[in-house]
Amino acid sequence: MINNPLLAPIDAFIDYAAITPEHITAAIAELIAGSRAAVGLAADPTCDPDWGNFITPLETASERLWRAWSVASHLNAVANTPALREAYNLCLAHVTEFSTWMGLHTGLYAQYQRLRASPRYRQLPPTRARIVDLALRDFRLSGVELAGASRERYAQICEQEAQVSQKFSENVLDATDNWCLHIEDEARLDGVPADTRQAARAAAEQKNRPGWLLTLKMPCYLPVMQHAKSRELRETLYRAYATLACEQGDPALDNSRLIEQLLALRAEQAQLLGFPDFAALRLQTRMAENAEQVLSFLRELAEQAKPYAHRDLVQLRQFASDELALGTLEMWDIPYATERLREARYAYSEEEIKPYFTEPAVFKGLFGVMEKLFDLRVRDANIAAWRPDTRALQIETSEGRLLGHLFIDLYARSGKQGGAWVDLERNRRKIGDHIQTPIAYLTCNFSAPQSGEPALLTHDDVITLFHESGHALHALLSEVDDPGAAAFSSVEWDAIELPSQFMENFCWEWTVVQALSAHVHTGEPLPRSLYDKLLAAKNFQSGMQTVRQIEFSLFDMIIHHQKAGLDIGAVLDTLAQVRQEVAVLFAPSWQRFPHNFSHIFAGGYGAGYYSYKWAEVLSADAYAAFEEGSSARHDTLNPTIGQRFRKEVLAVGGARPAAESFFAFRGRTPSMDALLRHSGMAGPDL
Repeated sequence: MINNPLLAPIDAFIDYAAITPEHITAAIAELIAGSRAAVGLAADPTCDPDWGNFITPLETASERLWRAWSVASHLNAVANTPALREAYNLCLAHVTEFSTWMGLHTGLYAQYQRLRASPRYRQLPPTRARIVDLALRDFRLSGVELAGASRERYAQICEQEAQVSQKFSENVLDATDNWCLHIEDEARLDGVPADTRQAARAAAEQKNRPGWLLTLKMPCYLPVMQHAKSRELRETLYRAYATLACEQGDPALDNSRLIEQLLALRAEQAQLLGFPDFAALRLQTRMAENAEQVLSFLRELAEQAKPYAHRDLVQLRQFASDELALGTLEMWDIPYATERLREARYAYSEEEIKPYFTEPAVFKGLFGVMEKLFDLRVRDANIAAWRPDTRALQIETSEGRLLGHLFIDLYARSGKQGGAWVDLERNRRKIGDHIQTPIAYLTCNFSAPQSGEPALLTHDDVITLFHESGHALHALLSEVDDPGAAAFSSVEWDAIELPSQFMENFCWEWTVVQALSAHVHTGEPLPRSLYDKLLAAKNFQSGMQTVRQIEFSLFDMIIHHQKAGLDIGAVLDTLAQVRQEVAVLFAPSWQRFPHNFSHIFAGGYGAGYYSYKWAEVLSADAYAAFEEGSSARHDTLNPTIGQRFRKEVLAVGGARPAAESFFAFRGRTPSMDALLRHSGMAGPDL
């Protein structure tokens, strides 16, 4: 196809706006064919493999394919249309089949083995030797040593799992987009913040309807749950959200069968590869050694957190009963009662500080942190993206050396998957004397600007933005010359959240908050009095929040720590048992949380959700180094320690094991102490 944007040279920018579904199908077909040809040449047994004649041609061919596929996947996630979805799903089958074929290619595997056994391997730099070792490991974990029927079945499983995961994600997106509540009586919206009402009014006008339109998108759902005085309205929204994509709604969007299929496929995949269960298979590429270690870690943390969670719930129930006349605290009352208790205890609410966190000010403050900590310069880049409101940035060293580009897509909308994430379009790579710089996408789902004013962020939104910027920096500050050792391709999954969670800590520092706040009308930074209230409330209900995350993590690990799949009844029973063990809040029996748990069923976190808490131990301990610095009493933005973090953690990516990178930065192994202290769960105050 002439002028296909996805076939642009690897060092050129993609013309996103010009991409059509037909471009996607044509480009992926052409690039898969090219990659197959490159594999065929590399696997030729008459070729004596070395880095230049073996690895480099493979990287060059596969890089163009994975870049095009990354762009297509990103557009499918942020600009979904029926035609784009159809093209994406068609290509997904081809890409999965190619990946499986390559992972099962015995000729290619044999060439890697030849290189590993040759004198040339011993002459490779440590990073390249590690890439060869990781490739051999991944071949084995991809079933290359299987034969006959087992080999064929393994390939089928890979293709089926990709398709089922994609359908799971589509069902959640469609169920979310399909639901709305039309409100004509404004009294039902009593308590709902003005900007949320304004957005709901605009949503109704878009559909040529009077009144207000409420949705299950987070910028609408969360403020309604936190502030609507109408208990009936809160219950309506909670019931809709808690039963997304399950048997209680549209049968075509029910994820029950898909959950069963995924668990069965994953268990069978593990068995074929000689592992007792999917968790054991997944942990081959993690810092954690086995499921028992993960379960022990989670239960130890639960033991520390549960007394604080009980205290949090007792206080919330007492307040709800005494002050809100809520004798029984239902799940749809929790966010509302929590906000009222926060206001009463700390004399502030999220809505009170929200006008100070205007989008331009927050970005200015974020860039200031990045620049000071890591000796960077962040500038706007004149590059067209897929939407006019998507921002393009150029990241440079303070001396002006280009490090990479970042696209930021902030706002929630129809056809865009919920949540926040970072993806990589192009890796850093050294080709001769030329450095190919990385390109990353940062995606959020915040409330869009209203009435010509800048978008307003909650402090939680600010934390999310800092979190995702940590992921982006992990890719953009890489000094690794070979894509096979890049952060997103070879850092252990349970360490990948270290930079992101590390960055969150700066959102609580007075000097940083001053720099990233400017009132929407006056331009004044957040007053010290409000900051003190914000900080005092930092660990508000941290016990309840911690056991909730442990609940998700235990559930995920246990359902994947089975020799066979589970039916949906057993899945729900497992969740109920986990809640009995660690939870203090118990959802109604009709709640269907697993059906919307995209992280583990469609987002790559299967048998890996524990990674958030595991990495939180690492990130809290890493941040403690800044607290211990000589200038910490004035400012934790210590450039000396920041440069060490950049050098030992961010810049090395996956060039060495994450445990070694942490030790190089901290000088010791991780400790849980900082996490407990940061969460307000280290002292006797119960």
